[in-house]
Amino acid sequence: MGLFAAQRVKFSSFEFARFHKGRCRASVGLEQPDGVLVEESVEAFAAAETTSELRCSAQATLEALSKTMGDACSFELLGVKAIKAFDTTVIIVALTVRYGEQVRRLVGSYLAEENPEKGAALAVLNATNRFLDNPDLDPSS
Repeated sequence: MGLFAAQRVKFSSFEFARFHKGRCRASVGLEQPDGVLVEESVEAFAAAETTSELRCSAQATLEALSKTMGDACSFELLGVKAIKAFDTTVIIVALTVRYGEQVRRLVGSYLAEENPEKGAALAVLNATNRFLDNPDLDPSS
């Protein structure tokens, strides 16, 4: 079992809205292992730019995740991109995680043909849950 496995979370809800004047809002809900729901929303300027909307969704997920992790570790979104591959859309995210004296890069992906914004949120969880469940983590090394 990984160092943070007790804090691994499940995806529980997602909402995305576009507003006039290029604004958007992503709301993400995560369920902690003890059943407590954590929700976080991020609003951003997107101006009809898909990457900005994906970034808004990914950032909302990281902020909800940060609430569940407290001071155990912190995450930073480096980038998010939608790529057409194998006749479908793949959302890829790049993150850094800081825990103890360690800094690691994480990458996550999700096939998201129907809802790329939700795919960005799930790509973040695919990256972070692999990290949180890693049995080789040791902040002192």
